[in-house]
Amino acid sequence: MTRASHVYVGAARAGNGTRGGLYRRIVGQGGWERLSNGLPDETQVQALTVHPGDPDVIYAGTHDGPYRSEDGGDSWQKLPWPDPAQVWAIAVHPANHDVIYAGTQPAAVYRSEDGGDSWRKLPMPAPPDRVRMDFPTRVMRLAVDPANPEHIYATLEVAGVVRSLDGGETWEDCSQPLIDLAKQDHLKSQIGSNTDIEGMMDGHALCVSGAAPNTVFLAVRMGLFRSDDNAKTWRDMQVGRFSPLTYARDVRVSPHAASTLYACLSPAARSHDGSLYRSDDLGETWRRVDHDIKAEATMMALALSPRDANEVHCASRNGQVFDTLDGGATWQEHRLPEGVRDVYALACG
Repeated sequence: MTRASHVYVGAARAGNGTRGGLYRRIVGQGGWERLSNGLPDETQVQALTVHPGDPDVIYAGTHDGPYRSEDGGDSWQKLPWPDPAQVWAIAVHPANHDVIYAGTQPAAVYRSEDGGDSWRKLPMPAPPDRVRMDFPTRVMRLAVDPANPEHIYATLEVAGVVRSLDGGETWEDCSQPLIDLAKQDHLKSQIGSNTDIEGMMDGHALCVSGAAPNTVFLAVRMGLFRSDDNAKTWRDMQVGRFSPLTYARDVRVSPHAASTLYACLSPAARSHDGSLYRSDDLGETWRRVDHDIKAEATMMALALSPRDANEVHCASRNGQVFDTLDGGATWQEHRLPEGVRDVYALACG
């Protein structure tokens, strides 16, 4: 018997009186269950990845390093971790599922070749000191090219994009074209640093599509951007032609149609609005798909079911989780328990 699909949500604590942690819900049924067996008290969860070959295996990136569950979230074990670094991104190799990459704060990338039982820090150099924020630079998302798994991309907050073309053994900074784009007035943004390239360096997510060789899609504060040459150059996808909200927090490729992208768009990092958009032509055109619901805060994350193309989930910063089981025709809201805030991670399997 095929087990029911689950959705998992990871949250940090936004401040006094709020709660973080890890939560699970059976899709199409009941409410949220807080997962805590094996996790430390007050867990701050920044990344969630479901194993592509076994939905009962889940990896969580936390303030205390990586954790793994082998029973669908019922219990968790802390994985051996060489350094005191928070984990903000986890990616599984598309062909060899024993190989896992993890991105951290402070910014670094680690690789495991045994499903997470051991890790090695890769020789990614420290990002150039272009933007100084009041928090350490961190790797927000890792993407492995399904057509060429030696190609790995990472977006950093707040330090642009780096890439490796040899499985992580060497890395290159790919941010100069983004800095050049920041010369345009509408792409300048300065909030917490001493430079107006800050917005273009404020990377949140990226993904790679098997439908377009060497193509990378990037979500930053200033919108959605695309590279057609392995992140060597970037161009503005001008999502503002289709959406009044352009602060981009997440972007993902459908596991069922490589030309289909979804993106979370909002006014700002902390706001009272948010939206989910879909493109069926690799980002050339977009349409809003979250109808008859209202995000009360920035839309932070989305998750696409590996089983059913019609099942899509998204989450706002203040603990709202929305889903559609019919391809966007109808949506339901499932609020997390009272006090849960700063939702960063969402996964389903």
